[in-house]
Amino acid sequence: MSTSHLLSTMQTRYVQVGSRKIFLAELGAGPVVLMLHGGGPGASGVSNYSRNIEALAQHFHVIVPDMPGYGRSTKGVNRNDPFGDLATSVIAMLDTLGIRRVHVIGNSLGGACGLRMAIERPDLIGRLVLMGPGGVDTTRGLPTPGLKRLLTYYKGEGPTLEKITAFIRGDLVYDGSQIPESVIRERFESSKDPEVVAAPPLLGPAGIPNFKNLDFTRDPRLSQVTNPTLVLWGTEDKVNRPSGAHSLQRRMPNCDVYMFSKTGHWVQWERAEEFNAAVKSFLEQDQVYLAKQAA
Repeated sequence: MSTSHLLSTMQTRYVQVGSRKIFLAELGAGPVVLMLHGGGPGASGVSNYSRNIEALAQHFHVIVPDMPGYGRSTKGVNRNDPFGDLATSVIAMLDTLGIRRVHVIGNSLGGACGLRMAIERPDLIGRLVLMGPGGVDTTRGLPTPGLKRLLTYYKGEGPTLEKITAFIRGDLVYDGSQIPESVIRERFESSKDPEVVAAPPLLGPAGIPNFKNLDFTRDPRLSQVTNPTLVLWGTEDKVNRPSGAHSLQRRMPNCDVYMFSKTGHWVQWERAEEFNAAVKSFLEQDQVYLAKQAA
């Protein structure tokens, strides 16, 4: 389903958060589930989860924002602390909406944002679902090829169809032939937004951020995040290292890991049916978990 058609079935609005406007789309009823997209060029909320929103909205109240710097939301991200900047804005958005508890699903940059939210406001977060989250095992070696392409997309000649095709088909998924041309075209057009070209999110002065400041495994607060967490990671992820899954499991007290074989960075797209089923089951266990905690 195309992003535009899916958006037409959802309620959409803007939420004012300080000087920023955050665009969000909503569907369904029930426990609130916040779905945070990745940080690749041209990314946005609904496009990132086009294969998941309707399935999950049958059981939950799904909220899908465009994070600051992306899509229809206000552009610009603090490049010195992107995870903290995004987490602060998303938390403020939830406070403005009057949401006191939310499950968070985060892909890549969205996963890093979700982790930072749980560190800063564990009372606000119910359960965490993280797919190849950013900021994990980033200091194990040089940036991955996929991350280099993501972070340097706006360098040189700037956005091109060839560059985004190489990134999406070569780095985001295991089998690039499964990605339709329409998805690439949509992402390319979004990536050319003049405001984004003028100030690309995540791009540091030297092109590559200082990853020593962006690695959760160096943050002692990570071990204090007791929220039940499900980590879903493709074994062939070329953007964020799959070793990050077990790094999180070793450090987080209530962390389960599911590794998807022959799958890249976009688990929710490549393995959509399994992803939807696993997430539904995991989130529905929340009431059982809360009852045990209260006993």
